[in-house]
Amino acid sequence: MSITTRRNISGQVKLNIWSQANQSWQIIYSEPADPCSPPATCGPFTVCNGIAHPSCICMESFSHKSRHDWEFEDRTGGCIRNTPLHCSTSGNKKNMTSSTDMFHPIAHVALPYNPQIIEVATTQSKCEEACLGSCSCTAYSYNNNKCSVWHGELLSVNLNDGIENNSEDVLYLRLAAKDSLPGSRKKKRKPKVGVVTIVSIIGFGLIMVMLLLLIWRNKFKCCGLPMYDNLGSAGGIVAFKYTDLVRATKSFSKKLGGGGFGSVYKGVLNDSTSIAVKRLDGACQGEKQFRAEVSSIGLIQHINLVKLIGFCCEGDHRLLVYEHMLNGSLDGHLFKTSNANVVVLNWNIRYQIALGVARGLSYLHQGCRKCIIHCDIKPENILLDASFVPKVADFGLATFVGRDFSRILTSFRGTVGYLAPEWLTGVAITPKVDVYGFGMVLFEIISGRRNSSPETSYNTSSNYSDQNIEYFPVQAISKLHGGDLKSLVDPQLHGVFNLEEAERVCKVACWCIQDNEFDRPIMGEVVRVLEGQQDIDVPPMPRLLAAITEQSGVATSM
Repeated sequence: MSITTRRNISGQVKLNIWSQANQSWQIIYSEPADPCSPPATCGPFTVCNGIAHPSCICMESFSHKSRHDWEFEDRTGGCIRNTPLHCSTSGNKKNMTSSTDMFHPIAHVALPYNPQIIEVATTQSKCEEACLGSCSCTAYSYNNNKCSVWHGELLSVNLNDGIENNSEDVLYLRLAAKDSLPGSRKKKRKPKVGVVTIVSIIGFGLIMVMLLLLIWRNKFKCCGLPMYDNLGSAGGIVAFKYTDLVRATKSFSKKLGGGGFGSVYKGVLNDSTSIAVKRLDGACQGEKQFRAEVSSIGLIQHINLVKLIGFCCEGDHRLLVYEHMLNGSLDGHLFKTSNANVVVLNWNIRYQIALGVARGLSYLHQGCRKCIIHCDIKPENILLDASFVPKVADFGLATFVGRDFSRILTSFRGTVGYLAPEWLTGVAITPKVDVYGFGMVLFEIISGRRNSSPETSYNTSSNYSDQNIEYFPVQAISKLHGGDLKSLVDPQLHGVFNLEEAERVCKVACWCIQDNEFDRPIMGEVVRVLEGQQDIDVPPMPRLLAAITEQSGVATSM
């Protein structure tokens, strides 16, 4: 079984899973969820139903404008009338029209765009007459003592049994008398009590049947994702069974690491593919991270983003399966311990890691259909493959920003030491929070050690001074302004590095951690600078670092 993603003609992205049992594709995720959400997705004179297939149908007494386009699921051309409307101008009175047309009601719909309000029509009969009095009028609606009429094409008429539509409005569609259904009249007749009763009973019965079918179907589904016996090996995302992952990881015996949401274990698939399996803990947080990662990294691919091979969603088990990164995470190489079996990264590798992470973040922010903010950029979430190509990982805290919006208000998330100032003020965030975190990572790539926290105790002035002087961003930007960079580079490199590139990285890092988000670059600019395509001046010292430097100087002089 495999999973693919595709975007249809209306702009809806769908995640499809192949059913071996049914030999067909089934949709397990779509964005937006309601296919009727995009404007005019079905074209003129159509009705859209978000839970039906196909979702678009022609209105009563209309036919496909292009049957060929509809066969290829392009419904934007819509439908055309079977019979032209009858409308003529009377010769007795100027601008008066007469018509034999009738109206067909379409109940429980979201009304079309651009209505014209007829304030003088205070009853439904007057509203109907107002529409018949204009040859271009194609429909009317009367609700809450308000008369609305439409001229020309009718667009975005959606049934309320779709996903997001709860409208109780009735649209009266104007039809030629020849095409009018039996019972359609210029004046509505009151329905007979017996007919209403029978229809109500049938409707209630259908609802009960649908509920029973839904309950029955949920017994064979988990997390909204169908599970099958046969796993596909073709290039999509694989839905694993829990027993398969237990076997692949030898009962989760080899732990690679852990975090706030769970632990990561090494495993090997039947085809000898090495994998890293993240087992999520906690019903609530684990579920949130599972959905965040599948809906973000599961739908995109980039050389500098970790590849999601598959997932498992059985019962309470939430597991994510990634490609295994032979060289682990960046922090293990930068801040290696005595027992860590890692190599010292030379300057060329460090520079390529910085450039690769910048490219990955630029793709998340600007290359995807929706902007994805990672929200937790740090060395632990940057993995390295066998060739030390960096892969941004751990999208459990990621959030999405629509292209129509510039920022989003979300809950506090991230890691101390890499948090942009706006996180602490509670304002709506932008992708610039990732830019700030990336800048802090650049400092650690240069120095090969942690950026110690600028926060310190106030027990003694000497301790305060010493700890602030050790805060590497303070040293870096001070020496950048002073023209002394050699002492900033990791001593493990023994002076073997490119001074021009080191200066460029240091400038970019200082640019990325500016206090005001508007003073920081976008990641596309960062990529161009690191590639040598764009020059930058020495950025000003951020106000926070300037204050720390000033306080350190005062404390030292005391």
